[in-house]
Amino acid sequence: MKNIIIWLSAIIITLSAAIYQRRTGPTYPQRAKITVNGKFYDIKLVRSLGLDEQPFVRLSIDDSTASAVLYYRRYPTDDPWETKDFSYNIIRVNSFLMNRVFGIYEMKGYYAALPQQPPAGKLEYYIKITDSTGTRELFKENPVIVRFKGTVPGLILIPHIILMFIAMLFSTVAGLMAISRHSSFKKYSVLTLILLTAGGMILGPVVQYYAFGDLWTGIPFGWDLTDNKTLIAFVFWSIAVATNRKHKRPFWPALAALILLIVYSIPHSMFGSELDYESGKVIQGAIFNIFNNFPRI
Repeated sequence: MKNIIIWLSAIIITLSAAIYQRRTGPTYPQRAKITVNGKFYDIKLVRSLGLDEQPFVRLSIDDSTASAVLYYRRYPTDDPWETKDFSYNIIRVNSFLMNRVFGIYEMKGYYAALPQQPPAGKLEYYIKITDSTGTRELFKENPVIVRFKGTVPGLILIPHIILMFIAMLFSTVAGLMAISRHSSFKKYSVLTLILLTAGGMILGPVVQYYAFGDLWTGIPFGWDLTDNKTLIAFVFWSIAVATNRKHKRPFWPALAALILLIVYSIPHSMFGSELDYESGKVIQGAIFNIFNNFPRI
């Protein structure tokens, strides 16, 4: 029974942390609730674009009588705002998963193209929407920031994501076992370190290289938060495994699990790679407007 409780608790904690990170991360879509001609819509505004993707901003609104304008400029700069009109389109979805599983065969909405940027380049944008009730501005005071990135091969990205998720799960299991003095906490501590090494310290830098051209932008070369938080978790789990080689010291796996849970919950890509348009170099930037979810206009 103890094993079942530990595993169920670990799964709930891991999924909760993953959902929290996804909802708060600065590269995940900015969500908003808007009203168009008296009808409410939940929209998601893009904040991350791969160079292999169409650089569109989409408004998932099925009312073709409205109109919208996109205002954008390079970030962070004082460039003048440029504009692009949204156009209403119905796009056919040719995907087995979307068609057969979710029953989605077409996507209706307003689309406006952004000018593609180099890897780590960013644009900020806001939107004006006009309907029968007048014109409203969405995110003008706090523009949405979208970052461009290079294409990461699926054979690298997918294993990285899977290994990091399992590492988080096993870390939580090891921590709970250490707290409850379960005899298997040492085994899951070793498995956590192996997974964290493979997923975070090996595949993580490779993902970073494909996306932004650098293998490592954490300490001592920079302050990239994603790299640094992975390094912190790796150090604590290395200590936890080393101190339990000959003796049982459950304090360290419990602490390492707590540290990994904290760093895992930090929004992904904060203080991440950012192109300095003046120097042409990739630096570490910051995005602070990540908690402005669900504004209503």
